Amino acid sequence: MRSIKGWPVLIFALLVAVAAVLSAWAAAGLHRLVDLGVMQGVFLAVAWLTLFYAALLGLYRLFLWRWPLPEGEIPEGSPEERIYHVYLLFYLLFFYPPLRSRLIPVPLLRLLYQALGARMGPETYSAGLLLDPPLTELGEGTLVGEDAIVFAHAIEGRRLSHARVRIGNRVTIGARAILMAGVQVGDDAIVGAGAVVPKGTVIGPGEVWAGNPARCLRRPGSG
Repeated sequence: MRSIKGWPVLIFALLVAVAAVLSAWAAAGLHRLVDLGVMQGVFLAVAWLTLFYAALLGLYRLFLWRWPLPEGEIPEGSPEERIYHVYLLFYLLFFYPPLRSRLIPVPLLRLLYQALGARMGPETYSAGLLLDPPLTELGEGTLVGEDAIVFAHAIEGRRLSHARVRIGNRVTIGARAILMAGVQVGDDAIVGAGAVVPKGTVIGPGEVWAGNPARCLRRPGSG
């Protein structure tokens, strides 16, 4: 695991400070407009936290728009690594905790994952965890089951790489399944509960996979 230090920490701290100032300024404006008496303090605290997260999301997306999360091999000490580290600080410190809390309803999780950069088609929902939303694509009518994990990064010692995960239309990812970096899943496929799909695996349309490591149990037309 590589340490995070230097410019990524400084840039991240600056963006968080900007979000804090913007949200405080907006909350102060609300304070002048709304008077709830004894509940005013609670209202302002909730308003500030909501505005702070909204500002964080906006700055996070602005950063990734200007410097997209890199794919492929990420050399140590490279500009690509610095981009990844800023993204990682945002994700781990501010977005990962609420995603893991189980307090956010699944329909709202969809909106949050989209806000974090995941591409999700209509009627697609995840009750699992998408660890790298900017590098995760899901088609329409797809379901990621409870406690499933999808991630697009591979950490092997000090080697770090990213590979986009693409999941097609009407796919079912079973509960507690794990999909690793670079996995591609075709339309109408099923990944069984608890399956572990190794990095770079290609699952064809309509196939059923299960096991650890996952293997194909049934192909279309095989009965």
